[in-house]
Amino acid sequence: MSWVIIGLSAATMLLMALVLSFVLGWANRAFHVEVDPRVDAVVDALPGANCGGCGYVGCGEYAEAVVLDDEAVNRCTVGGKSCAEALAAVMGVAVAVSYPWRPVVHCGARYSDRLGRSPYLGEQRCGPANLVTDVQGCTYGCLGFGDCTRACNYEAIHIEDGLARVDYEVCVGCGACAKVCPRNIITMAPFKKERMLVVECSNQDAGKDVKSVCKVGCLGCRACERASDMFTVVDNLSTIDYDNYTGENMISGLAATKKCPRNRLVFVGIPSEEDILSVAGEELPDVIEPDFKTSVDDTEWRG
Repeated sequence: MSWVIIGLSAATMLLMALVLSFVLGWANRAFHVEVDPRVDAVVDALPGANCGGCGYVGCGEYAEAVVLDDEAVNRCTVGGKSCAEALAAVMGVAVAVSYPWRPVVHCGARYSDRLGRSPYLGEQRCGPANLVTDVQGCTYGCLGFGDCTRACNYEAIHIEDGLARVDYEVCVGCGACAKVCPRNIITMAPFKKERMLVVECSNQDAGKDVKSVCKVGCLGCRACERASDMFTVVDNLSTIDYDNYTGENMISGLAATKKCPRNRLVFVGIPSEEDILSVAGEELPDVIEPDFKTSVDDTEWRG
């Protein structure tokens, strides 16, 4: 190979590099899209979990919605209050009262509490099992095959004795478990306090029908309704008015928990130091940590 050929090759490569640099520089100026610097500031303030708990595909899409579409700054369930305050500072707005959203499993029936169960030999997942009749008598209750466990990236929900239970110590409120549950018995709720009172059932059938399929299901007996104005029985199921969830009403709410013949009114969440000290030395019953929603009514959260 002569030096002439080598020189021509080098010159050609240099010329191509100059031409392509010019083209790329022109394209950068011609097709440049201005990005509001606040978008990057919001992205930096978000935790970067990309969990979808805010209702958007990821943190980047939520950041654009906050800046460009005036989306609320308190929708990040993982970041919580501190994140909402950081976004409010970037946007120059006042942050509204924000509560962390956490899942609640609205079923309290373990395997031994479920009647009318039949052997299920199909795929061991809740989705396919939900399409099969007679897996268990209650068509509202937890199937216990762990779709929610597999969907959670934080190991915050587990199946114990056929029942989904939330570990609120590690739960970030991403909502993945609620989205994947085929029976919609896991719902996301705003936790006004670390411990929240919930109805641990989602069966809307009449009391006698509930008794035929479950040993612990809500009977719609209205005992809670008579004890506290926090409760209302709707479609044979006790519901809680969380707008009326105040310290004063909690006194009557506690009374209602003692009136429930099936013990379906329970507290879930992280116990405070006061909670722990108040029961020091007592032998406590094993209660589950649930939330609620029915397989036939996916319209609103009723507690």
